[in-house]
Amino acid sequence: MNTPSSIQAVTVALNPALDQTIEVERLSVGEVNRALKMQVDVGGKGINVASCLADFGIRTAVTGLLGRENAAPFEALFLAKSIANQCFYLDGQTRINTKLVDRASGETTDINLPGPALSADAIEAQLERLMTRLDGLADQALWVVLAGSLPPHWPADTYRRLIDHLHRRGAQVALDASGAALASAIAAGPDIAKPNRDELAELIGRPLSNPTEVMEAARELLARTPGLRQLVVSMGADGALFISREESWLAHPAKVELISTVGAGDAMVAGIIAARIGELSLADSAKLATAFSAAKLARLGPHLPAVQEVLSLAQHVSLSPIA
Repeated sequence: MNTPSSIQAVTVALNPALDQTIEVERLSVGEVNRALKMQVDVGGKGINVASCLADFGIRTAVTGLLGRENAAPFEALFLAKSIANQCFYLDGQTRINTKLVDRASGETTDINLPGPALSADAIEAQLERLMTRLDGLADQALWVVLAGSLPPHWPADTYRRLIDHLHRRGAQVALDASGAALASAIAAGPDIAKPNRDELAELIGRPLSNPTEVMEAARELLARTPGLRQLVVSMGADGALFISREESWLAHPAKVELISTVGAGDAMVAGIIAARIGELSLADSAKLATAFSAAKLARLGPHLPAVQEVLSLAQHVSLSPIA
């Protein structure tokens, strides 16, 4: 574990993964498929966000849980990108996920394992250790990012407890979760949340078939969640909505070569945090975060191109205000 001397952001990765990405020309289910290439990258939302932030020059620390048996790839990434490793180590392996990339369609099929299972007492002990570690990190960092799924048997209110704890410390918190973990945590009022359209629909309790319905649902969620200051809703080909109580923007990226959609949402979260650290307006935040996501589409693994290339993409984001 390396201790940071100065950090700007902390990401929490409770359920990281090694992502094995296999490319095929055209995926045929139930048949023999010949792979074009394969690579293994460290993954999981919290890890991906940290990696993209580091690529953009943001001093970042990551904390969470890693399995000792296959920790080396994570440690290599942290070392290569000067990410402060504040993780806890468990016996056994970090989970391994498989991504099947269909070049013909541009679609990616995910096969994700659940992660390590701990007893209830062990989970509570790890959560207490995590809060203690975050106390020290949050004193330095401008933002803490809670991102990704929870490991098996972790209580659905885990992120809610962390948000409450971090807010008592005066920290600003961004949330990217789903399912019961998101529903519980959103009530605690994270400063920023980034659900996708389906996740927002689940929160609101009705289907959202177009951007107008998404906007209405987002405003409804903001109205009933006093602590929530900003909401970003990714909608795939329909772009992304960036919403505060004062203004709203719809962003569409410039077209880029599509290699894989894996991690594009995580890159957008990183862009949101980079924009907040840079004290950008909501409109400029929308441009930068959308550029992060677009830049990630053309790459495998949790990586961004050079900073100037990301900034160039930001200049080509189509941005429309929403009344």
